Amino acid sequence: MTRASPLRPGALDDFDTARLRAERLQPHHFDELRRMHCDAAVMTHLGGVRSEEQTTSYLEKNLKHWAEHGFGLWILRERGGGELIGRGLLRRLTVDGVDEVETGYAFYEPFWGRGLATEITAACLTIARERLGLDTIVAVTSLDNYKSQHVLEKNGLAFERTFLHEGSEAALFRIRW
Repeated sequence: MTRASPLRPGALDDFDTARLRAERLQPHHFDELRRMHCDAAVMTHLGGVRSEEQTTSYLEKNLKHWAEHGFGLWILRERGGGELIGRGLLRRLTVDGVDEVETGYAFYEPFWGRGLATEITAACLTIARERLGLDTIVAVTSLDNYKSQHVLEKNGLAFERTFLHEGSEAALFRIRW
């Protein structure tokens, strides 16, 4: 995986897409993450509802990622709106001992089926390629999450293989440039 020169601090803190506003994860987002982690529909394909302790650990892990790498998880809102509607990410992930960068997303159910997952995935792939200088990105889905797999395929990622992810068999998708 090629690496670009380090980003200037704050270079990827915030960005807009046609319909979304992305902002860097911050400690004050805990309540929003907690709400998302308690939503059974959102968490169906993300390992299930999480406890408060799991949310705390998730927040700490993702804040540390930002500090170490200059990119990570973004909180998503509709442009011009204030309510959190989801999250998107570019994050380092070890897959079978190999250091990768993954893209991913999650939205509240009222925002499903509107093309927002496709939109944030496209934006994350552009950032990975153009701003981070990466030549490959992966994505992970549960084997039965056909809608997310379709989003990934629309963005040019292709199924590569199944693998064991966090104790469950998962599908690994990849794009190379």
